[in-house]
Amino acid sequence: MRKYHIMIAALVVVFDHLTKWLVAQKISVHESIDVIPGLFRLIHVQNEGAAFGLFSDSPSEWKVAMLILFSVAALAVVSALLWKNGNAMNATAVALSLVFGGALGNLWDRVASGRVVDFLDFYVGSHHWPAFNIADSAIVAGALLLLSEIFLAPQEDKVVTQQEQ
Repeated sequence: MRKYHIMIAALVVVFDHLTKWLVAQKISVHESIDVIPGLFRLIHVQNEGAAFGLFSDSPSEWKVAMLILFSVAALAVVSALLWKNGNAMNATAVALSLVFGGALGNLWDRVASGRVVDFLDFYVGSHHWPAFNIADSAIVAGALLLLSEIFLAPQEDKVVTQQEQ
């Protein structure tokens, strides 16, 4: 089953880098293309912070190093959890694979250039969600899947436990 976990993570990294490369080739920095006017556009942003631009305004000279260190630590934890779940192909393993692929995709960019390309911009009127990329999407999707497993599984366990009594 581990090969499927690696394939999921690799697909996230490949799709993430392909889309970032396309954006960098086709859209100048800070330029945008309306896809659905009033709702969604493609934009080219160089994000020197964490996901969704967090800490991008920080003047700290240690910011990139700390973000890289945090990413490496997160990858180590997710790797250990994936290894432990290596014989299963379940929602938890898929979620961890998505988080691993997303973290690796953004880490790769951060090590190579100190920043990541964000390009998905959702908005309504003047209210914008911070721009993000495929790696960020995979991390959030994986985290939401893990949270659903955490919060939904105990309910099922309680039902089984009560039925057994």
